[in-house]
Amino acid sequence: MRISVKSTIASPISEVWRAYTTPDDIKLWNAASDDWHTTAASVDLRAGGEFSSRMEAKDGSMGFDFAGTYTRIVEHELIEYSFGDRTAKVEFAEGTNGAMVTVTFDAETSHTEEQQREGWQAILNNFKRYVEEKTR
Repeated sequence: MRISVKSTIASPISEVWRAYTTPDDIKLWNAASDDWHTTAASVDLRAGGEFSSRMEAKDGSMGFDFAGTYTRIVEHELIEYSFGDRTAKVEFAEGTNGAMVTVTFDAETSHTEEQQREGWQAILNNFKRYVEEKTR
């Protein structure tokens, strides 16, 4: 099963793309809730390049790495990647109110569809807030 989340970000697509693909920016927006944060991020933005984000609970109780390999990149339009045995794509499109970002990913089996959708949407919502505040 594939799940999609989306958001319209009131910023130029070039700024949205840059914030989505720059490690220093990723560390500032990549969390589903205020009690988590990303402590490290790396990006090799090319087909065959790898990425990684270290996500940790702020109280130090747990953490995990989210890592994978980019499979297709179209600047300002598309990022496709694999992570484990799953795949995802991030689509960027110009809209009348800003840049539309749609993330579509393969569901996993240890969490419900609703939990996965809510978690990925929460991260995308943090991304939206971060970019819009930064580009005001």
